[in-house]
Amino acid sequence: MEKKLIRTRFSRAVGSYPQAAVVQRDVARRMAGLLHTYLPPAKCRNALEVGCGTGLFTRMLLREVRPQHLMLNDICTNVQSYFTDILGADVSFCGGDAERVPFPAGQDLIASCSALQWFNDPEAFFERCRRLLSEGGYLAFSTFGKENMREVASVTGTSLPYRSLEELSASLAQHYETVYSGEDLFRMSFPSPLEVLKHLKQTGVTGIRRQAWTRADLADFCRRYAEMFTQSDATVSLTYHPIYMILKKK
Repeated sequence: MEKKLIRTRFSRAVGSYPQAAVVQRDVARRMAGLLHTYLPPAKCRNALEVGCGTGLFTRMLLREVRPQHLMLNDICTNVQSYFTDILGADVSFCGGDAERVPFPAGQDLIASCSALQWFNDPEAFFERCRRLLSEGGYLAFSTFGKENMREVASVTGTSLPYRSLEELSASLAQHYETVYSGEDLFRMSFPSPLEVLKHLKQTGVTGIRRQAWTRADLADFCRRYAEMFTQSDATVSLTYHPIYMILKKK
């Protein structure tokens, strides 16, 4: 994936993301609840959040886990302004591509919410997390599965390389014990395919297609989307397929 394009699209969507990211907010709540349930009550010293965005999950993480120090990371450095009220001795920000940034070792928790699907090599990142985690440390993340935005993929023929929960579990089994794994399906409804595109633009998730659409391209997309995914109430659907995993370093 072209990280420069991804960074550009998400940077442009920073202002609209908090309101438009309805499913991502629900996923963040679910992840925070899982951390509260499955992480041991012992105090977490050091935690790292990868792909913090505008902080939908960050503040829930701080409330549920209460780490002594939390390092935030995002590929879009301009999101740092969303954390001015919490940055300080206990919360720091480290901008840059999480697949390249040299994070400090000794993390008790590495968490990521709705970000790993944008990584070029998740397996390499999972292996690096294992090295960064302290003994018995936890890796917790949500990502998206193969049904995610299936409508858009069906019309455009373009999609992220989503993986199933089973595929993720198999790739992590050697070095991690699975504490929790699960998945959901959410179906959003929009008045028209144009509103679907507007939603995607406002959440920044258009970062895999550089080619600009002509008016004819747009009309063709809307026509085909409506033909294939109009529901009984005359709205069109958009599917989200979140996957959740909490793992303990072996």
